[in-house]
Amino acid sequence: MLRCSLKPTAGPAPKKGKNNRELAARPNIVVGERVGLTLHSGGSAQICEVFERTNRLARRAAQPMPRAYAGEQVIAANIDRIVAVMSLGQPAPRWNLLDRYLASAESLEIEALVCLTKADAAQSGHGELEESTLDEIETYRRVGYRVLVTSAYTGEGMPELRQMLDGKISVLLGKSGAGKSSLLNALLPGLNLRVGAVNQATGKGRHTTSGAEMYPCGSDGWLVDTAGTREFGLWDVDSEDLAWFFPEMRPWLGQCRFGLGCRHDEEPGCAVRQAVMSGQISPRRYFSMMKLKEEGYFE
Repeated sequence: MLRCSLKPTAGPAPKKGKNNRELAARPNIVVGERVGLTLHSGGSAQICEVFERTNRLARRAAQPMPRAYAGEQVIAANIDRIVAVMSLGQPAPRWNLLDRYLASAESLEIEALVCLTKADAAQSGHGELEESTLDEIETYRRVGYRVLVTSAYTGEGMPELRQMLDGKISVLLGKSGAGKSSLLNALLPGLNLRVGAVNQATGKGRHTTSGAEMYPCGSDGWLVDTAGTREFGLWDVDSEDLAWFFPEMRPWLGQCRFGLGCRHDEEPGCAVRQAVMSGQISPRRYFSMMKLKEEGYFE
């Protein structure tokens, strides 16, 4: 049993039979699959069986044109943790996008770690982050997320990150230019992944990873590097259940006048909105959840 991280080398054509028909009918094989192999002379191998997944990280695939059906895009399978990577420098942090990564992890019941990169570029002359950034970090920590502030350039936070990744299968998830390749180069010396510069005119990162690759990390860990995502649509999530995937809102669900049917929008007596007004729920996180519902970045 092996973990599939790359396309298998070519081997003899598969024989006709039940197993191969079932294999052909399955979705595309992705990084992290547990597979059975048939080894051939000369060192080539052929995937003959794909075992059942324990979980999968998926998002809504990009629509080729307006109103076209958006299918599921599976990014990785059989993972232990999602590492949501967000740059504190350029490109500027998009906290609402981070909320989407975390809501996806919550919906899949996969542990999430927030990794904030490029701390050196975001610090003031006194070596401190801006107060607004510190407030956002504290918001996520209050919710219960582990947040690491890192810099691949100075090494800040890297020992803690290595320790967190050991013994786990972790997927790095972030937009182009967030610093995933730089993190991997710092974590795995000798890897020498290409690092892309951020477009100074648009502030957007350039793609340096075209697909997903899996690398051994530490004594018994694996790291999956994924292509940068500028948008992230949730998959297999009902908009009415979205508030449940914001952990700080869970204690208030069902406490509204309209019970679990409350949309937490303009309904009188909404317990979630009262918690926002009393400071128990971050207003920005609340509006992030509502924007996600309105824009429909889920399927």
